[in-house]
Amino acid sequence: MCFDARHAYPGPFAAHVTRCVKHQQPEENSPMKLSRENLFQVMAKELGHSFDGEIRIGGNYTSAVENGAEIYVSGQIPRVGNTVVVTGRIGGDVPLDQGRYAAKICIMRALAILRQSLGTLDRVRKILRITVYVQSAPDFTQQSEVADGASEILYAIFASAGVHTRTSVGVYQLPKNAAVEIDMIVAIEPSSESLDV
Repeated sequence: MCFDARHAYPGPFAAHVTRCVKHQQPEENSPMKLSRENLFQVMAKELGHSFDGEIRIGGNYTSAVENGAEIYVSGQIPRVGNTVVVTGRIGGDVPLDQGRYAAKICIMRALAILRQSLGTLDRVRKILRITVYVQSAPDFTQQSEVADGASEILYAIFASAGVHTRTSVGVYQLPKNAAVEIDMIVAIEPSSESLDV
């Protein structure tokens, strides 16, 4: 049985997500099924960026904190290397499609931090929650449509484990004039080391 992403994430990208999942994850335990790592790389290629390098932070905090069976990922802006690739106010000088693109880059950075912290995306048991902050023009009300860009990436990679709760908020300003910032809470499986203890 295939989950139709259009019911969870309406919008023009939803058909692509449904097609991607149907074609790239044929059946559970099928030898043709792509791993989460492979799907992560597929999404990165479609966005035109690599997320394989170390994601560095620029302050007196940490990018992720593991607490029991959960990990909390700090807010990520659409930065690639040293460049924030989407800046400005969505609904003003930034169109909606660029806002969605920014959300996709933010969530890919958050997933890259998970890979660094956990060693593999296979330890993700469930995406619990994302909060999407959207630098918005005064009359812009499509924050949820911006957030859909991130939600669609999560479903494409994690399938039902990527279906999450979400809050999208319009804000006046974000660090580095970023158009979007996203943080995330994830339920994780114990590491092999902890199981051996």
